[in-house]
Amino acid sequence: MNALAATNRNFRAAARILGLDSKVEKSLLIPFREIKVECTIPKDDGTLVSYIGFRVQHDNSRGPMKGGIRYHPEVDPDEVNALAQLMTWKSAVADIPYGGAKGGIGCTPRDLSTSELERLTRVFTQKIHDLIGTHTDVPAPDMGTNSQTMAWILDEYSKFHGHSPAVVTGKPIDLGGSLGREAATGRGVVFATEALLAEYGKSIEGLTFAIQGFGNVGSWAAKIFHEKGGKVIAVSDITGAVKNPNGIDIPALIAFKESTGSLYNFPGGESMNPNELLVHECDVLVPCALGGVLNKENATHVKAKYIIEAANHPTDPEADEILSKKGVIILPDIYANSGGVTVSYFEWVQNIQGFMWEEEQVNKELKKYMTKAFKNIKGMCQTHECNLRMGAFTLGLNRVARATLLRGWEA
Repeated sequence: MNALAATNRNFRAAARILGLDSKVEKSLLIPFREIKVECTIPKDDGTLVSYIGFRVQHDNSRGPMKGGIRYHPEVDPDEVNALAQLMTWKSAVADIPYGGAKGGIGCTPRDLSTSELERLTRVFTQKIHDLIGTHTDVPAPDMGTNSQTMAWILDEYSKFHGHSPAVVTGKPIDLGGSLGREAATGRGVVFATEALLAEYGKSIEGLTFAIQGFGNVGSWAAKIFHEKGGKVIAVSDITGAVKNPNGIDIPALIAFKESTGSLYNFPGGESMNPNELLVHECDVLVPCALGGVLNKENATHVKAKYIIEAANHPTDPEADEILSKKGVIILPDIYANSGGVTVSYFEWVQNIQGFMWEEEQVNKELKKYMTKAFKNIKGMCQTHECNLRMGAFTLGLNRVARATLLRGWEA
């Protein structure tokens, strides 16, 4: 099941639980605006090449729309639609004043030089500059983009609108980026895990963790689990997988990957088949990579007691049912990986105030937001007698529906 179908299915189930009016339900599913633009640039050899850029703006009832921009050859409109919608619910679950958006350009970033990427980013910004803005739609980095991409967008946008540091988040620190932003999603995953485990009288210390994906989110989550006394016993990414039943030395693994570019042949553990990581014996499984990795084929073999969805949509609905029947507790993506958008919000707030925070304050506020959101999700679970995924979806959906109706939605 693709991301859009799965998101719509969760949305409809939550709408039924809440007893939403069908007209409101339909209105909340349809994006506020979809933008598609042609971006033609001269390549370094002088030839012209055209790309298609787009932005889906899903909902702005609770505040400006917010979401990443990805550069990827298969930027699929359906997936972007699903991710824009997911951002609406994610912001509402975290209780930050944003709606959802997502966008991107269908290109292969590694085939473009830095100057070609810069020209492409600037042309894209020229085409959408009057449809984004500090109080309209605030982009952020995503797959294939980074803080440099945001710096180019900021610069190009500011040529039209004056210096506007709050128009994008995930910027370099020197241009108004927030301290703690780089680690935010991974750190948020850890805070979410702590909140969940506390419900069961447990803590990170002494538990075993298997982590799929060792990019930004996976490596930060692993590092912080390790610091807090958790035993990370298996890690995988596209370059390979490593296991050590006594716990992997995560700082050593990070240093090894930085120097070799791979997990393969790491001396502090033995190699394993990356496909086995998801069914590895552990207390807590943390998928941090792609969507749809837990499916009906492998769900029956999962041995973890808790699954923390650090990736977007890692669990197919079929796998969800199988795992629930087995008694596995799943912490849903729209809560578990919301640390990134929460610290993006802190960056935006700092830019608007023109007053930057210390990293300790960023992390303290992040913990406060993640802990409060978990309590609110649990409240919805008790009210509606549902699992954590439906607790999170009903919480987010209810907030957006209430804001929509209060603003004067006409039936």
